[in-house]
Amino acid sequence: MVVGMAGSGKTTFMQRLNAHLHQKKEPPYIVNLDPAVKNVPFDRHIDIRDSVNYKEVMKQYNLGPNGGIMTCLNLFATKIDQVLGILEKRAPTLSRILVDTPGQIECFVWSASGAIVTDALASSFPTVLAYIVDTPRTTSTSTFMSNMLYACSILYKTKLPMIIVFNKTDAQDALFAKEWMTDFETFQAALRKEEEKEDGVNSGYMGSLMNSMSLMLDEFYNHLDVVSVSSMTGAGIDDFFKAVDSKVEEYKRDYLPELEKARKEREKRKEEDKNEQIDKLMADMKVAESSSRGKPRKNKKVSASEPEIDTLSDAMDSDSDEAMEGDPEPEDGTNDGRMEDDSLVDRYERALHRDGGKEDTTDESFMRYLNAPR
Repeated sequence: MVVGMAGSGKTTFMQRLNAHLHQKKEPPYIVNLDPAVKNVPFDRHIDIRDSVNYKEVMKQYNLGPNGGIMTCLNLFATKIDQVLGILEKRAPTLSRILVDTPGQIECFVWSASGAIVTDALASSFPTVLAYIVDTPRTTSTSTFMSNMLYACSILYKTKLPMIIVFNKTDAQDALFAKEWMTDFETFQAALRKEEEKEDGVNSGYMGSLMNSMSLMLDEFYNHLDVVSVSSMTGAGIDDFFKAVDSKVEEYKRDYLPELEKARKEREKRKEEDKNEQIDKLMADMKVAESSSRGKPRKNKKVSASEPEIDTLSDAMDSDSDEAMEGDPEPEDGTNDGRMEDDSLVDRYERALHRDGGKEDTTDESFMRYLNAPR
């Protein structure tokens, strides 16, 4: 991944890397993440401009240049899984994947979408950051220190191997910068020399501040590989790829275990959150069940003529009784109207007394059953 300040020569550097790899018969897979670039001097396999229109985003959302870039990156980050799917399919036949980032470095490095893209790539492929420095503009100690501080912040933000690339060495040799990074006394001498200038740019608190920062960055320099290249002439490109290969080994040795550890911790937290939600759901269900058990049943008011329904057969009988509510109720000692003149009771009474008043006890009990109120 190529990052760097605006005007440091990232696009020209990408073009030189592409030409060098094609010359070695190892064509790279190129991804462009700069939505605002107008012309790109190399072929792209994945281009953010194919899916997001930068000017249309600025118009629709009423944004400025930086806001438009960040919004385009946010929209593109929602499809990063599809990008990873494409790259993983191509990976067996590829040796290098080159990613060009927007010229406004803060829009990519410090945005949420930039972190999503970087983390997604780093979790799937050995990823190395190439921080491009404009060498002619870094001859001042203050500018040099600003670049190093920015590189330090990006290193600890992304937690990925980084290579400092001093570009445009055809215009300015980067030997002075390498000496400042490796020899503290040399940087102090350059700092004192600038303090003695008549303009006094680095006088006072500025000189003391840069002295302190140079001491602090001494440990930071030990974790960096530094190369000098010229995107115009191609000088130093081989040294750059050697540094990349060494950083890949560093990625596998140091950074990959940390990424795996972070991934396991995220999965563990997700599993704990899931179990916590399940426990809450089960607790809510138990509370609801216990409350329903302890709550008395609200029985329907039952009148004397309407028995309580306890079983399905009773419910069916009740339904049949309700269906016959409109029928006239039979009088006492009569049938329900289905027999015309002679009821069953009357016919039985006549049969019971036909032998001169002699009654049968069995028939009498049956008579009581018939006359019992129902």
